Amino acid sequence: MRVNVAHTTSSSPWLAWFFVTVWGSGYLATKVGLQYAPPFTFLTLRFAFGVLLVLPLALLARPVWPRGRLLGHVVVAGLLMHAVNLGGSHYAQYLGMSAGVAALILALQPLVTAMIAAPLLAERLRPPQWLGVVLGLLGVALVVWHKVDVRALAWPALLAVTIALAAITAGTLYQRRFCPAVDLRAAGVVQFVASLVMLAPLAVVVEGFAFSPTWPLAGSIVFLVVFASIFAVNALHTLMRRGQATRVTSLLYLTPIIAVALEWAMFGVRPTLLTVLGIAVTCAGVALVAMAHRPQPALPASMAARGDGAAR
Repeated sequence: MRVNVAHTTSSSPWLAWFFVTVWGSGYLATKVGLQYAPPFTFLTLRFAFGVLLVLPLALLARPVWPRGRLLGHVVVAGLLMHAVNLGGSHYAQYLGMSAGVAALILALQPLVTAMIAAPLLAERLRPPQWLGVVLGLLGVALVVWHKVDVRALAWPALLAVTIALAAITAGTLYQRRFCPAVDLRAAGVVQFVASLVMLAPLAVVVEGFAFSPTWPLAGSIVFLVVFASIFAVNALHTLMRRGQATRVTSLLYLTPIIAVALEWAMFGVRPTLLTVLGIAVTCAGVALVAMAHRPQPALPASMAARGDGAAR
């Protein structure tokens, strides 16, 4: 008997929308923070605050701490998703890459995930879902097109954001493959500490650990640690455990839409007609990708007895 254990993200719509909203808001919080600290210093402050926050909570909760080989897997996944991914994307913007170009390149993750997940995780997408992946990417391109500055495509910045794309894709799949049942509270502490150990020397050697201690910097760090690095990342891992990797990561297509909406509300930047069209195309793409593979209906006992229900 074959049992379909994959759940769709529709089983937790509130969790999916929370993840999308916070992840999209993170673009604006990062934009604020980088005005007062260079990328490695900013991330060092972010993860230092994260460790101070989550370690006491984890000790009170008494989670099951990863040990042995599992501990190594948790560290690798954390460095990829936190240190390398954020370090690359932040450094690309610091080198002059526009937010539009960065968002567009990072929006390739669902497409890359789909190509990797098919052979690696045995997740086969139907043609409508592949169409959804492509539509989602096209929609994101339309959403951010007015912000794309081709002149800012310097090779170092392009290399940095490409590394970020590879890291978040590999880290998400790695954690799902090798740490499927790890306690997320313990994993968060381990990954924050590992990222801090990796980034702090870079902040000191490369940037001299120079920053301007301001309230906007503190606010951006608090928001990114509490809502993005803790709540949103845990939401992502929970969704990954409940659904196929490609369907879940397709939600990332929606984050630039949230960023555009917040930018309109906070800074009065009105979306263009092309942006509105892109939002519609993106939503259509996500809807196609999120279409679950429906399990085959149970066969009548008489048919099963005749052998008509042989596995295909």
